Amino acid sequence: MSWLVWSAWTAVFALFETWALVNKRDGDTLSENTRRLFRTRTSKVGRAVFTVGWVGFSGWCLLHIVNETM
Repeated sequence: MSWLVWSAWTAVFALFETWALVNKRDGDTLSENTRRLFRTRTSKVGRAVFTVGWVGFSGWCLLHIVNETM
C-alpha cells in the first residue's frame, strides 16, 4: 500500500513541476521556491543553512539506502 502513496505523491509532484516549467511564470518551480525560502540570492547565512541541510540530508540518505539503516 505504501508504494501506492509514494507513487501518487511522485506523480502529483511531477505534474506540478512540469506545469511550472511549461507556464514559465516566475516563482512556480520547487527550485525557485527553495531559493526564496532560504534567501540564497541575498543571504550568505541562507546559502550556508541550505548547503549544510542539503549535504546533511544527502549524506544521511546515501547511508540510509546503501546500509539499510535509519
